[in-house]
Amino acid sequence: MGYEIRTEKGFVNRGNLYRMKHLMRRAEQGDRMTLAFLGGSITQGSVSSQYTNCYAYLVYDWFVRRFPKTAFTYVNAGVGGTTSQFGVARVDEDVLAFKPDFVIIEFSVNDDNTDFYRETYEGLVRKVYGNAFAPAVLLVHNMFYDTGVSAEEKHREIGSHYHLPSVSMKPSIYAQVEAGAIDRRELTPDDLHPNSEGHALLAEVITDCLDQIYAQREEAEEPFPMPESLTENAYEKAGRFQNHNSSPVCDRFSADNTLKKYVNDMFRGGWTASEQGAKICFEVEGTEIAVQYRKSVKHPAPVAVAVVDGDEENAVTLDANFEEDWGDSLHIDTLAHHGLPGVHRVEIRLTQTHAEDAAPFYLVSLITA
Repeated sequence: MGYEIRTEKGFVNRGNLYRMKHLMRRAEQGDRMTLAFLGGSITQGSVSSQYTNCYAYLVYDWFVRRFPKTAFTYVNAGVGGTTSQFGVARVDEDVLAFKPDFVIIEFSVNDDNTDFYRETYEGLVRKVYGNAFAPAVLLVHNMFYDTGVSAEEKHREIGSHYHLPSVSMKPSIYAQVEAGAIDRRELTPDDLHPNSEGHALLAEVITDCLDQIYAQREEAEEPFPMPESLTENAYEKAGRFQNHNSSPVCDRFSADNTLKKYVNDMFRGGWTASEQGAKICFEVEGTEIAVQYRKSVKHPAPVAVAVVDGDEENAVTLDANFEEDWGDSLHIDTLAHHGLPGVHRVEIRLTQTHAEDAAPFYLVSLITA
């Protein structure tokens, strides 16, 4: 395309570089390392022509070329249409189980720019940064190419608080789009997901940041200790219940034991039901409770309700009919936020089914913290 992007402008928060420098010095010595990428559909590589054209793989390739002595393992934990509320609940299984040395976190176009997502994002950052294997962490902020909208403001508050290096596409790529120097249709077909050219530019902004850090790798820096939380931090210990790690009471709900084949094969490990009145009951402990279920593009689909501690007056409707057309949605509805501590009873029951339902109601997981 021939664009001259001011990639250095994307390095918006230097933070504390102790872990990044230590990572690079180890890589020069030939240590084996694992590079992990956690985020939504952009991290997954949506719209890029092939997986090797997505920004995550291109950043992995930068490490491979920069440090030829080191054998790198690539972990792409991007799952489309998901937020940091889900990210903090799945990061143990999808990222930390691989003992990563380096983790990119990317949720700024999936989260809303609210205090709620500032808190879920902080829980995720704390869980990764505080992991026993002490990975180097880099925060990446994308945005919508037509409006510049994202959760970057709230996410950068967290990044600054934890002194984490952060990269933003807003002052680099988007600034050029807004100025008319780049036609955004050359980068994205839908103003959100980069095509292969867009992924290449995104990766260039990130690797420019890595180049800057590499140039400083021998400069001494002290490690930054884990600070006190900025928010109420109710999500750091978030986890999820599926049929392999819980025993709910089922009435016409059946466990789906289909093998999960890959990280974004997410409609697995849950429970299905098709009959009106079918219900499933959990007893869980925590102040945060959310239900994750499938919203289907195939209509009609069943409708359910979720009730916490018998409070029918505040039951939450779980409508499995998805009004978008890009594919089934891994949807989350929050049932309790900063609720009372202790054990709670969660009942989910089908209230509306149709003879011509195209798919059963699929309960993916219950998320608690």
